[in-house]
Amino acid sequence: MSSLKMMLAVMRKELLDISRDRRTLALALLMGPLLYPLLMLGMGSLAEKRAKTQLDKVLEVPVVGAERAPNLVAYLATHGIKATKPPGDLDAAIARQDVDVALHIDEDFAEDWREGRPALVEIVQDSTRRDAEIPAKRLQNAISGYGSQVGSLRLLARGMSPQVAQPVSVGSRDLATAEAKRGMVLSMMLPYLLILSAFIGGAYLILDATAGERERQSLEPLLATPAQRGAIVSGKIAAACALGLLSLLLTLLAFKVSAQLASGIGRMLDVSFLAIGKMLLVLLPMLFIGTSLLTLLAASAKSMKEAQSHMTWLLLLPMIPTFVLMVNPVKTQAWQFAVPFLAQNQMIVRVVRAEPIDAQMWAIYLGASIGLAALLWFAAVQRYRQERVAIAG
Repeated sequence: MSSLKMMLAVMRKELLDISRDRRTLALALLMGPLLYPLLMLGMGSLAEKRAKTQLDKVLEVPVVGAERAPNLVAYLATHGIKATKPPGDLDAAIARQDVDVALHIDEDFAEDWREGRPALVEIVQDSTRRDAEIPAKRLQNAISGYGSQVGSLRLLARGMSPQVAQPVSVGSRDLATAEAKRGMVLSMMLPYLLILSAFIGGAYLILDATAGERERQSLEPLLATPAQRGAIVSGKIAAACALGLLSLLLTLLAFKVSAQLASGIGRMLDVSFLAIGKMLLVLLPMLFIGTSLLTLLAASAKSMKEAQSHMTWLLLLPMIPTFVLMVNPVKTQAWQFAVPFLAQNQMIVRVVRAEPIDAQMWAIYLGASIGLAALLWFAAVQRYRQERVAIAG
């Protein structure tokens, strides 16, 4: 029997085995397609709803010393910001999250105002609380607008143009494309979710086909056949990749359908078939890398539990580039497309932002990814050539 026929025979065997376990098969195929779109679009919908609610509703702000600046309080009211009586201990109320943001008007406000000096007002908030960002920004923008308006009126009262106080006019020209702006929100979470989906897409099958068969003592008869170890390993990896590819396709199609049906942030995702095809091409090498690595680890494990324990740190690997780029953004360079996980992150971000990917980037990425996958496959084959791999326990 040729190596190719043996590989296909092993592949059919593994797919047939997992098809008998319908619950595991459904979990492997449907977890990504169902969970990830709901997670992404659900998070986006909640964030959008929260922003709209905090921007549209009347903002009640406790004001300490409201009687010292009645005009300011009246101005804030015209901008949907209502002054309320402050609690006895304002700092404690903010710490307890009873108050999002407050305003403290300095005791010398009226005197400084009459003398034409800058009158002090303090915005009191806890900057580490995400839910206080929008209220604090609304209050800050309103006070800044009030200060600019009063300053202009003072200059006009003295017969001077308000433009005298603005010697430099600062403009802004944003070169970001509409596609890049739409993809900016999704460029943080989407790459991680898709890379994770591809990386562990074949985990269910490959763990059972290696560590599971060792525990059931069904691996030794397979290794005792005249088939080459490379064909056996390739058949198992091919079966896991086939299952992972189907799950990945369903996940991408689920994103496409969900984004077309959703509103708001769902509309930001580029779900054209060209973009889906590019993301699939980016993720295929990662599927091969993850499956080959899991084959090597599972073949080296003494039990199914030990093999499953590797999933703890494997799930963290795709997070690394996301966290690194979050705290230390770097400019795109050629070497990044050769680094596992970082390369996939950069490529998917480019696809989401509808940025061009030239031939050099594709060549570096595919060459490095396929090379790493081949290296892991070779290591797995070498591990299978060791006779103790068939011994359980």
